Amino acid sequence: MITYDIDYSPEAIRDMDTIFDDVLMVSCDLDITHRYLDDLQDKIESMVGHPKTGTPLYYEDLFTGYYSVRFKEYLAFYRLEGTMMYVDRVLQRKRDYMSILFGRDKDEE
Repeated sequence: MITYDIDYSPEAIRDMDTIFDDVLMVSCDLDITHRYLDDLQDKIESMVGHPKTGTPLYYEDLFTGYYSVRFKEYLAFYRLEGTMMYVDRVLQRKRDYMSILFGRDKDEE
């Protein structure tokens, strides 16, 4: 079995920083916030042994090259190249992630 190495994009790291801030604001508890982010990262990293079991992302019946894994209200979007798993974004499920992933969201800049 191939195990993939994982790399988080700067945007994914910023997304996770934002998630940290949001969870801390709601929970008012650093332990809960750290545990939440650890669980999120564990969920993402659990995919390195079998990344193609993530949910493939299609647009107009064509595979976009992205897979996603869900953790609570978030989706982590990743792509595979060789034995690398690149996590590009970690977004709330309710967001227009297609526009964000493919650069059509003006509010992201």
